[in-house]
Amino acid sequence: MPLSFRPSPNIARLKESATLAVAAKARALKAQGIPVIDLGAGEPDFDTPAFIRSAAAAAMDAGATRYTNTEGILPLREAIAADANRIQVQGAPVTAAEVVVSNGSKQSLYNACVCCFGPGDDVLIPIPSWTSYFEMVELARANAVPVNGDPANSLKVTADLLAAAATPATKGLMLNSPSNPTGAVYSREELSAILELAAARGWWVIADEIYLRIDYEGRAVSALEVATSRDNLIVINGVAKAYAMTGWRIGWSIAPAALSKAMTNFQGHTTSNAAAVSQHAALAAIADRAQADEAVSHMVAAFRQRRDAVVRALSAFPSVRYVHPEGAFYVYINVEGFRGADDPGAAFAAAVLDEYQVAIVPGSAFGTPNWIRASYATTESVAVDGLTRIATCLTAPATESPR
Repeated sequence: MPLSFRPSPNIARLKESATLAVAAKARALKAQGIPVIDLGAGEPDFDTPAFIRSAAAAAMDAGATRYTNTEGILPLREAIAADANRIQVQGAPVTAAEVVVSNGSKQSLYNACVCCFGPGDDVLIPIPSWTSYFEMVELARANAVPVNGDPANSLKVTADLLAAAATPATKGLMLNSPSNPTGAVYSREELSAILELAAARGWWVIADEIYLRIDYEGRAVSALEVATSRDNLIVINGVAKAYAMTGWRIGWSIAPAALSKAMTNFQGHTTSNAAAVSQHAALAAIADRAQADEAVSHMVAAFRQRRDAVVRALSAFPSVRYVHPEGAFYVYINVEGFRGADDPGAAFAAAVLDEYQVAIVPGSAFGTPNWIRASYATTESVAVDGLTRIATCLTAPATESPR
């Protein structure tokens, strides 16, 4: 008798990644010859800087093709710790023993969730937030508790909102600044209040700082700069976004040594080490600060120019509401009431793709069905064209013919 697959209880409620699904649909349409503007991607459109690629090639030629320690090569962990200590202003210095290198920051986040949370634990997740936070917490068999951000404050949460949502079972919270999907940035004062609340309540804080260097107003601060203690703090980062190294799959966590040891042990039974050559590429990105800063500054300047251009384009449509992006490379747009749909974001995503050939991500993926996310990690002209089509679709009379 043939065996039919039934999902185990571990993954029964697991949902497909909405961002990956949008990217796959856009690629399929392009393969059919349909000229789709893809604004769904959460990936820089730049090539990895040449000095990083050269360092990777040199490392391979030197024999960096074998297993490494599960937690990563020591020079990379030392470089990450040194980089953290450049900005940390309180507490003991970060050491290499507190750093675990993983296969992308997504794995680092999952490692932290599995090692910190379990059955019966509540984990506060500010809404909107990156879609995978919910799934990671659920896979850790904990309860993801959404906390709605304030629409009057760029959809950010406050310490008061988190405190109001807390229960006796609250064990921790996820925090992301600059934010995916909104591009909002938490100020030093906002971040300080949240960290103080978490310390007083004994909660873990998982601070996802993957977009930290993509900041346009000079406001993005690391939790390492603000926290008075790191006893309950896990900072996640990686090379994917700021260094245009998405395919290299290198992320890391900075956490108390005992927790870092536990995450190393867990990773040792799942994937073991990240790719050796990718670790050496990441080492060049972090340790060669002069070249890295020049490359990152160039890319961030381009992102800011695109941000400014799409904001100017949206200004021609005064009725369109959106979160002003201060970092990352997304615009989060309100589509509430679109064509009377129960899920306005999903309805709009389908309409703008079918009628205007623009791929975006519906806000339901991030916990806010009245919104949609558009990425401007593409050329300025394409981003402006795409955002103009989005605004046109959103404001067009119901009887108007699509372009």
